[in-house]
Amino acid sequence: MNLFCTVLTYTAPSANYRGESAENRAVIQKITKGRFEYPIISPEAIRNALRETFAAMDLPCNRKRLHDAEQLAVEFKDYPDADRFIDDFFMGWLVAAGSADRKKITKELKEKGRDPEKFAYKRDSILRMNLAVALEPYRHNSVFTQSPQDLTSKEVKGCKNTENSQLLHREVTCTPFQYPFALNLKECSDHQEWTQKLLEAVGQLNGVAGNHARSYFEMAPASLIVRLTSKLVAGYDTYGFSVDDQGRHSFQEVVEGISQGDYPAEEFWLGGKLVKDMDEQTVRELEGKGAHLVRNSQNLLATVADTMFSRS
Repeated sequence: MNLFCTVLTYTAPSANYRGESAENRAVIQKITKGRFEYPIISPEAIRNALRETFAAMDLPCNRKRLHDAEQLAVEFKDYPDADRFIDDFFMGWLVAAGSADRKKITKELKEKGRDPEKFAYKRDSILRMNLAVALEPYRHNSVFTQSPQDLTSKEVKGCKNTENSQLLHREVTCTPFQYPFALNLKECSDHQEWTQKLLEAVGQLNGVAGNHARSYFEMAPASLIVRLTSKLVAGYDTYGFSVDDQGRHSFQEVVEGISQGDYPAEEFWLGGKLVKDMDEQTVRELEGKGAHLVRNSQNLLATVADTMFSRS
């Protein structure tokens, strides 16, 4: 059984990057679709936020971000262990080690009481994600702010970030983002409780790295579609959400597909604002065909979490 999900966030202002900038200009990461550029958020940023959400939920994590280092930095508790750490289990790893390094690692593992024969130097992520893409194109909006000049006496502190006031240029956008992820539930069967916690974490995802984390942009689902199926592909456009001029959410391909019998309705869970924005006739028709409609996104993920392994 496979789980396919597309998440759509609420609309809010955002600036999605906080790395190196040129001339004090914080850019928005973008891709080109057709004739326009659309803001994006990387799966790596989302995955990092999931790790931090796991940690906030008191789940065992191997990697953590060091926020006060001189450069972007992380710290591990140990060599990867998918049976011990939830982030290793879902995110996978790569230990770049040549033959000499492998001998050292083997020795270390033995000293720690681990079996080197059960250790793998690489493991693919079983949580498969793609870019979060904005529904609205970038409109070249910018915000200027200014950092103040630091006039603190050198007798108080000898170092200053800069001698003068700095003009800061930040690209911004106001848009929802959508992103898909997928799980092969057979690969998750050894840690079913962790898989349920993963869906819970998706339902309250926040603090995605970059300016989202600083300016507060929730990545939790406003609307979402889940399909549980034995098929190996979702079978629909996994970037199929749209928002109309009144802010109504829709996923026309799946909703019409269920109504027309293109898809087995019982394999689909539709939730959040998508359901709240439907007219009563559409709700009755979809439920009549066997689709699962839940008005609250977090409740939908909890329902799927309770159901998914019983269908495997």
